[in-house]
Amino acid sequence: MLHLSRRARAGGARWLRRPRPPRLPRLPRTRTGRRRLVQAGMAACVLALLPATWLRLAADGRLHTTADVPRTEVAVVFGAGLWDGEPSPYLAHRLDAAAELYRAGRIEVVLVTGDNSREDYDEPDAMRAYLTRHGVPDARIVSDYAGFDTWDSCVRAKKIFGVDRAVLISQGFHIRRAVTLCRAAGVSPYGVGVDDRHDLTWYYGGTREILAAGKAALDAVFRPDPHFLGPREPGVRRALDGG
Repeated sequence: MLHLSRRARAGGARWLRRPRPPRLPRLPRTRTGRRRLVQAGMAACVLALLPATWLRLAADGRLHTTADVPRTEVAVVFGAGLWDGEPSPYLAHRLDAAAELYRAGRIEVVLVTGDNSREDYDEPDAMRAYLTRHGVPDARIVSDYAGFDTWDSCVRAKKIFGVDRAVLISQGFHIRRAVTLCRAAGVSPYGVGVDDRHDLTWYYGGTREILAAGKAALDAVFRPDPHFLGPREPGVRRALDGG
């Protein structure tokens, strides 16, 4: 019978030994340590919620409904995704509100701002087509093809299209951020928050806003240029003059 040396047997044991599971972090053993851990967790939660609280306070007094929003020349509708080339249900609700305001004579021109970074994805043109089907004349619609996020849309509305005052239209979970960022970009805004059923997308949007609030705070403080600027465009003025 073949006898293995003690070292060989030990070596084989190392190959057969199961890897140890990773050690979980241990909670502090002392009352003081546990109290400090709780305090650190509470401080982290407060810091995470500060930007969202700032957005809520900054937009107070500027939110309205389609029935009571002040008459304003320009409305800005932010993109919210396409489904098979057509506005998503959430975007369609925003566009419905814009069409309602136009028919009621509360606005004169609609600036649709969205993503056209790819040939096969064109939010502004889909938004324009939807509005024309719902009674807004094509000559009263202006397209911003480089509204890649809310900050970009607000800055471009001011610097490229010369918008000084506007009605902003979005979902309720997003409208406060839009109002606050457009104020930081130099636009005097009113916000119309569109109601939607509280489905999974709605809850996702609300959760995403908590995370987006941090970026919004940085944008408002540092005011970076959008992805694309370019020369000023007379589209809004031309549309106000009757197309």
